[in-house]
Amino acid sequence: MRYRLLTAAFAATAALNIAGPVQAAELEVTHWWTSGGEAAAVAEFAKAFDASGHKWIDGAIAGSGGTARPIMISRITGGDPMGATQFNHGRQAEELVEAGLMRDLTDIAEEGKWREVVHPSSLLDSCTLDGKIYCVPVNIHSQQWLWLSNAAFEKAGVPVPTNWEEYAAAAPALEEAGIIPLAVGQQPWQTTLAFQVLLTAIAGPDAYTKIFGEKDADLAAGEELAKVFEAAAQARSMSAKSNVQDWNQATNMVITGQAAGQIMGDWAQGEFQVAGQVAGKDYTCLPGLGVNEVIMTGGDAFYFPVLDDEEKSAAQADLAKLMLSPEVQVAFNLKKGSLPVRGDVDLEAANDCMKKGLEILAQGNIIQSPDQLMSADSLTQINDLFVEFFNNTSITAEDAQKRFVDLVANAD
Repeated sequence: MRYRLLTAAFAATAALNIAGPVQAAELEVTHWWTSGGEAAAVAEFAKAFDASGHKWIDGAIAGSGGTARPIMISRITGGDPMGATQFNHGRQAEELVEAGLMRDLTDIAEEGKWREVVHPSSLLDSCTLDGKIYCVPVNIHSQQWLWLSNAAFEKAGVPVPTNWEEYAAAAPALEEAGIIPLAVGQQPWQTTLAFQVLLTAIAGPDAYTKIFGEKDADLAAGEELAKVFEAAAQARSMSAKSNVQDWNQATNMVITGQAAGQIMGDWAQGEFQVAGQVAGKDYTCLPGLGVNEVIMTGGDAFYFPVLDDEEKSAAQADLAKLMLSPEVQVAFNLKKGSLPVRGDVDLEAANDCMKKGLEILAQGNIIQSPDQLMSADSLTQINDLFVEFFNNTSITAEDAQKRFVDLVANAD
């Protein structure tokens, strides 16, 4: 797929202001984008929506998606729906859709030819239930990245690694230099993310898909996964002195050189950009830990609860169209550090790491996100396992693998 720069990319506000809505309305939009890079990105949505004549009412909820989603769901099921709300691609809103609480966007999608422009098609498939489209995918976020502080490795007197093996081997030198080898926050999803990235890098993309998608318990119990759990134990040791909570706090440890690296999604790029750091100069990125370079086609999507208000419903439709417009896709994703879901736009201003992601995507080296493959309840149980594993060194890699096998066997 070839991406082309749209010359109007940075004139989104002016372009969208040409024809305002018939009736302006205020629309509350809930999301969990509160870090520096995330706030800069979501502001692009708000700016475009306000420029159309409507009013964006920001409903940011501090914390991660795990904190925000229950609040969002409670409001929708409790009869106090917002105008639009963020979820991840996949099955997180499945029960709300089945209950008839989410708006059918099929007519808007057909008008905008979303099936033709959204790439890869699995993103829109994850918004589809019984042939109807219920959400707007706004970006492609991949968690398959290792972010490294060039200054930390220079201080430790070792070369910047090119893969996981070299990185792990550098841990003693980093510790001797007073640097934490691996920054990991205490939010539950972060340890699971690290494990999933290790699984994909060490055992391979096929193994990841068979375990999370096909629930292959036999594979989960095998020798290849034993190597993954050994690497997870190694990561646990490397992150032992990482005592921060939020993911962006862990990213800041890498930015400031307190930590040498972080396994985190490409949304970390937004934090590096806000800090004024330059890819390839101040920091290095290794997709797939430098072992298996793949892009996970997860990301963020917006759902629109059913509203009994004609003006707000019209505003919902306008916002859905804006979020997938070429101009807004470029403006938003440049700030977010993610890749656009449209296959007909380019980020010419993309940094080296973003360009790596675009190249991998163009090659078709993609896997689906856990949310697209496994239910939220099953993923929560796996999250709990790895929180316990990373916080309790008495749990061996062998013990954790046995418990993981049981969870996979009973997952849906």
